[in-house]
Amino acid sequence: MKKKLIVLTGAGISAESGLKTFRDSDGLWEGYDVNEVATPRGWRKDPELVLEFYNMRRQNVRDANPNAAHKGLAELEHYFDVQIITQNIDDLHERAGSSRVLHLHGEIFKMRSELNESLIYPVQEDMKLGDLAEDGGQLRPHIVWFEEPVPLIAEAGRLSGAADIFVIIGTSLAVYPAAGLIDFAGPRIPKFILDKNIPPVRNTQNLYGIELPATEGMSELKERLINLI
Repeated sequence: MKKKLIVLTGAGISAESGLKTFRDSDGLWEGYDVNEVATPRGWRKDPELVLEFYNMRRQNVRDANPNAAHKGLAELEHYFDVQIITQNIDDLHERAGSSRVLHLHGEIFKMRSELNESLIYPVQEDMKLGDLAEDGGQLRPHIVWFEEPVPLIAEAGRLSGAADIFVIIGTSLAVYPAAGLIDFAGPRIPKFILDKNIPPVRNTQNLYGIELPATEGMSELKERLINLI
């Protein structure tokens, strides 16, 4: 039986593929105020602006490619039962070859009815005001915005609690509830953080840091993980 390797990834891993995050520039995301484009309030105020913003994000993701860190995680499936839990809305993990990816904060290539969050559809082209779901609701990005509950957090907690090894890559551990997933991992299991700036983590046992960008530190992480087999 392969050991269960749970990997929590954040914006830092995709930033190395050229995808920017709002935390890079004082609350602005590609020049947009996140309150205007990533909250239910922003959606109610100006849905056309929100759709335009995510149409651009979708094109950005389409133009980006998986990097060495994404590919390294996919290769770890040869050695471990790997489950990725990502805060990212892009599909770079999947394109790199990872087979089990849980998207906590939604997916850029999906859309849903604003009236029923279970009515979800694939989307590749631009979304427009007036595009309706089968229930008559305006279609919105299938993204978990700030101030919205995170529907998959319970499943992520269950997965984290079953980990034999827990890894964190490219996240500041500042966005909850995702940042609390490390607390579900058993105290005795090995835990690793790979990040160019190791975030402060208190009262966590068996925690090891690799203070490098994800692409540079992946080879060291892989070697240390494989040594645990």
